[in-house]
Amino acid sequence: MTALIYIAAALAEIGGCFAFWAWLRLDKSIWWLAPGIASLLLFAYLLTLVPTDAAGRAFAAYGGVYIVASLAWMWAVESARPDRWDVSGAALCLAGAALILFGPRSV
Repeated sequence: MTALIYIAAALAEIGGCFAFWAWLRLDKSIWWLAPGIASLLLFAYLLTLVPTDAAGRAFAAYGGVYIVASLAWMWAVESARPDRWDVSGAALCLAGAALILFGPRSV
């Protein structure tokens, strides 16, 4: 379930940020901001659903998922295919995120 929450949060964050990018960099209408803001609010809410006691740990682990999702967005929406360095770096970040979230903790 945690993976699904992180994936949904990443899509919400990237979509929200892209709305601002489209408005400011692609000369789209200011009305792009309405769904963008709603998407960013959804992103923030979704991160609160991650089952961990420390917000910082949830945010840190999310970073790896965000990187992978950003590269997927780049490929799917912007038609820029990730290269081997992108994929290798994303895999390393995702491994780090898993270690942060699921590593054994001393009590």
